[in-house]
Amino acid sequence: MTRIGISGHQVRPGIDWVWTGDEITKVLQQHGPVSQVFSCLAVGSDQVFALQALALGIPVTAVIPLPSYASYFKAEDLGAYEALLARCEKVALPGSSDAQQAFLDAGLFVANSAEVLIAVWDGRPAEGRGGTADIVEHCISQGQVVVHINPIDQTVRNIGPF
Repeated sequence: MTRIGISGHQVRPGIDWVWTGDEITKVLQQHGPVSQVFSCLAVGSDQVFALQALALGIPVTAVIPLPSYASYFKAEDLGAYEALLARCEKVALPGSSDAQQAFLDAGLFVANSAEVLIAVWDGRPAEGRGGTADIVEHCISQGQVVVHINPIDQTVRNIGPF
């Protein structure tokens, strides 16, 4: 039984979320049976991933980076986050006083809890500490399989282990 985590874009022009969701479903099925998935439930990739897993009957563990996490959601996105969170098991991390560090720690927790990481990512360097590029680099350094779903080019490829 495989455990799979997610890291990826939240909001980015040019992403077809239906295509991305379909590709996530394919990866979940190809790496099955999947016993558990891990997501921070951020808007975008994390939520699409969690919804696809739940639709397949796979339990989702929501990794909550810091106690005030809900305050990072825009008002129009908070309801979807809370509804999804209610359907998940939860792991609340203590968080750091530095939000970027808390998000990096949560991304590393997701990656370290999984055997496979799905990276919904354009392949570019992270804009801030804890971005998908940082999580992918960590996984590769650990010899972990990363499935790179590029939602801009609409390509899917495995990265590592090397």
